[in-house]
Amino acid sequence: MAHTYPNVLIHCVFSTKNRRDSIPDDLREKLSMYFVVGKGHNIPVLCAGGTANHAHLLIALPASVPLAKAIQVLKANSSRWLGEHGFDFSWQEGYGAFSVSASNIEVVRNYIEHQLEHHAKHSFEDEFISLLRKCNVAFDPEFVFG
Repeated sequence: MAHTYPNVLIHCVFSTKNRRDSIPDDLREKLSMYFVVGKGHNIPVLCAGGTANHAHLLIALPASVPLAKAIQVLKANSSRWLGEHGFDFSWQEGYGAFSVSASNIEVVRNYIEHQLEHHAKHSFEDEFISLLRKCNVAFDPEFVFG
């Protein structure tokens, strides 16, 4: 086949260093927009959201970009952007990445866009463990958060 037609949708989750509340409230929405509008890296971010201590992204992973590279680019550029806004900021090492079926894109989008409401009831740690279990990802509870 002469052309490549991927539709690889990934729900990515990563936390701030030590899961501290280091994303200021007044920049959280701007950070989400930064992820979505960010161009020049050929990594389409379909939606973004999160709280003061973590981010959720729904990306359409291009065939030419490995997942680890996509996450590295997104985390590095957003860290730099926050630094340019006067914050000493870094993301925690690692991430969660969960495949999303095209038929579930709106469910995942809604989940990502309503993180503040969700986290009024559940901590990031509980949410992340729940995502790992729901997606049948093997993990060691002793080491899951670094």
